[in-house]
Amino acid sequence: MANIQDSAHDLENAIRNSEEFQDLKQAYETVMADEVAKKMFEDFRNTQIELQEKQMQGQEITEEEVEKARKVVETVQQHEQISKLMDQEQRLNVLINDISKTITKPLEELYGAQE
Repeated sequence: MANIQDSAHDLENAIRNSEEFQDLKQAYETVMADEVAKKMFEDFRNTQIELQEKQMQGQEITEEEVEKARKVVETVQQHEQISKLMDQEQRLNVLINDISKTITKPLEELYGAQE
């Protein structure tokens, strides 16, 4: 039987070569090549990171921060290139979630069998 780590590297390569990843990469490069889109996308990512860090630290997110985040999301969703990037990211996330379900199936079966 092949080493599990070797299988993981094969899976990494399969993801890198997948249509989903290639489409995401192209969409990302398109956004990064457009200065306006790049700035908007970076603002969006920074807002996401700030809110996630606050949540992880147990800090309360204010109404003002929620409103700011909502406006940033609205703005980026209206930008065609960023919207496409977000769609491609979602497609890749679906693929990765499906892979994760497959990988964790032995654990689910093991613990699920105990009920």
